[in-house]
Amino acid sequence: MTGGHPADGDLGSRIRAVRQARGMSLRGLAGTLHVSPATLSQIENGNTGLSVRRLRQIGDALDLTVPQILAFAAEPEPPVPSRETSEGSCPASLPAPAAPVPSTAAPATRWREYGPLDFDPVLHAALEEFLAIGYHGATVRGIASRCGMSVSGIYHYYPSKQQMLVRILDLTMTDLLARSVAAVAEGRDPVRRFSLLIENLVLFHTHRKELGSVGASEMRSFELKNRKQIAEMRTVQQRMVDREVAEAVRQGRFRSDHPHEAARAVVTMCTALPTWWQHGGPLTPEQVAEQYVGFALELMGRS
Repeated sequence: MTGGHPADGDLGSRIRAVRQARGMSLRGLAGTLHVSPATLSQIENGNTGLSVRRLRQIGDALDLTVPQILAFAAEPEPPVPSRETSEGSCPASLPAPAAPVPSTAAPATRWREYGPLDFDPVLHAALEEFLAIGYHGATVRGIASRCGMSVSGIYHYYPSKQQMLVRILDLTMTDLLARSVAAVAEGRDPVRRFSLLIENLVLFHTHRKELGSVGASEMRSFELKNRKQIAEMRTVQQRMVDREVAEAVRQGRFRSDHPHEAARAVVTMCTALPTWWQHGGPLTPEQVAEQYVGFALELMGRS
């Protein structure tokens, strides 16, 4: 996944906000990244594509993880009048985590669009091997055979099978979170933002069914520190949903007796799609998304 994020403008504003919060100048960060100040300015203004690799480099330079950048609440310009949420307004049963604030200056996004999976040949082969026989059954030799490389050639790019799995899930979650940020930016009230987040989860877990399958089945295969890294990114995603549910409850728009549990049930319903949905089946990703948004709203007791 080396193409631009679907929310480059919104991500750019977050990068600028984080940089300023860190007290780092545009020129200083550009120097650390070995790019010109003009290039970094283009990134922060959303005028140029932002790759996953570049986002990770920026995170390293700012001493933040990718999910921390994605969850950083950049101030919208100007403020969105309908956004009434405050950190103290959520019910005790639904924590109010840091969540993206839509930017009114964000350009049109493409979070509903999916092209071919842009993995390098080794990751493509590793993904195929993990899907075919599972992580524990997969071997570096088998992965090398799938991509037409030698075992020593594989190790030149990835030092272990574990690193391949980490890279696949890190890219997966980074893309999902970036799309979620873009989806939220389109909503002007919590019910709409909730619906957009569910639509995004469904589209991702159908269009990217293979990645969702590996993510669901191989969490147990991670070493502890790597499991914690991926789990943190999943928590960011869940809390984006939690926040909108909490605000909808506060406004009296959702009337579920157990909104906290319902929010998790809805997300789990979406992430389970790879277990049954099939490419070329009777329902398209878009049709499933429409159905699931309806299911989710019913579960929340929308008034």
